[in-house]
Amino acid sequence: MAISRLFIANRGEIALRVLRAAQALNLETVIGVSDADRDSMAARLADRRLVLGPGPAAKSYLDARLVVQAAKASGCDALHPGYGFLSERAELARLCDEHGIVFVGPEPDMIEALGDKLRAREMAAAAGVPLVPGSGEIASAADARKVADQIGYPVLLKASAGGGGRGMVIVNGPAEVESGFNRASAEALAAFNDGTLFMERFVPEARHVEVQLVGDGKGEVVHFGERDCSVQRRYQKVIEEAPCVAMPAELRAQLHQAAVDLAKSVNYRNAGTAEFLYDVTRGEIYFIEVNARIQVEHPVSEMITGRDLVQEQLRIASGQGLSVSQDQITVSGHAIECRINAEDTRRDFVPVPGTITRWRPPEGEGIRLDSHITEGASIPPFYDSMIGKLIVHADTRDAAIDRLIGALDSFEVEGVPTTIPLHRAILKDPRFRSNTIHTRWLEQDLFASQPLAAE
Repeated sequence: MAISRLFIANRGEIALRVLRAAQALNLETVIGVSDADRDSMAARLADRRLVLGPGPAAKSYLDARLVVQAAKASGCDALHPGYGFLSERAELARLCDEHGIVFVGPEPDMIEALGDKLRAREMAAAAGVPLVPGSGEIASAADARKVADQIGYPVLLKASAGGGGRGMVIVNGPAEVESGFNRASAEALAAFNDGTLFMERFVPEARHVEVQLVGDGKGEVVHFGERDCSVQRRYQKVIEEAPCVAMPAELRAQLHQAAVDLAKSVNYRNAGTAEFLYDVTRGEIYFIEVNARIQVEHPVSEMITGRDLVQEQLRIASGQGLSVSQDQITVSGHAIECRINAEDTRRDFVPVPGTITRWRPPEGEGIRLDSHITEGASIPPFYDSMIGKLIVHADTRDAAIDRLIGALDSFEVEGVPTTIPLHRAILKDPRFRSNTIHTRWLEQDLFASQPLAAE
């Protein structure tokens, strides 16, 4: 079905990103915003804005029926959910179907299947994709003890419906099993209304790598290379880069093939990301999960391939299929992205709403800023604290690091503290430069070796 008018069901930088991709394809745009975002940049640039409700997300961006009602009332024939909020809720995709609106994403049943980590593991296993040694559903602490004894400690208890590190607990030995099981189950139940757990072998010094995929829903899938997202805090990505130069070429080819095989096996439709752990010591990769949406870190893949992934989403949703074949996608140079958050790094990264009194972003060759912020903009207290993504591209990783340090040094933000000092500290650390990092490096090593200042 051809698309002519797109409803954007999100806010912040991703709303602006989707809006610009839609405009490049000559689509009309309508954005649904909360009252707190009625004067946002995306609201001003869209052809039309509709106020969904008051600032709290539960009364605006997270109300699926309200969102679809607004899309229908404004005559939109398609809806882009962005990331976060309702982007991975099957309910939204199902409501769009019921009202004759094209959902820019996978089918509802696919969203549900991939959102359940146990089912996703089953799908990956069926496609021959390597998994972390682990279990099916763990019903009790006694079961957890038996499985952990078989796998070998340390192990990781994970929520089947989980995400963002919630419901994940590391268990180092038999004495920690019962308390770990109870804590993980309680966190999962509180966060996802589903306390179902499973277990995996814990890899202490792993790298997080992921493959950017796009599928047409008819069995055709292409990848846009891999990203290395190993710099994390509390399981949240802080810096992402592409490609993963720490991975040997042969293993990289296996990684790409595994991701494509999985997506093809389920006729995946939309942009998506297959996430893996890279066990550097063993030289092996293990499937973690699939994120069935555009990712925050998609710009680094765009920078090394020269492709617009959001436009690709819109073409697929309109039935045009993939615009490129695999042999037309080439990787050039190195890209790094850091997330600029309005947080106070000295106070355990507490979010700081407020008004931006000075905003002087860096400019120059190989520098890209995805942001909805302007001088005088307010940061409401209702949403996440990200105010922009600074991305650089250069010929090599070393040159990209140097370019990003220069860009951060010239980035002037006043009115709220930001995570810019954290990114400087990471980029200037010799262990990051030498690429000898892992998913626990930031908290275990860098934070232990130096205090972080705030700006």
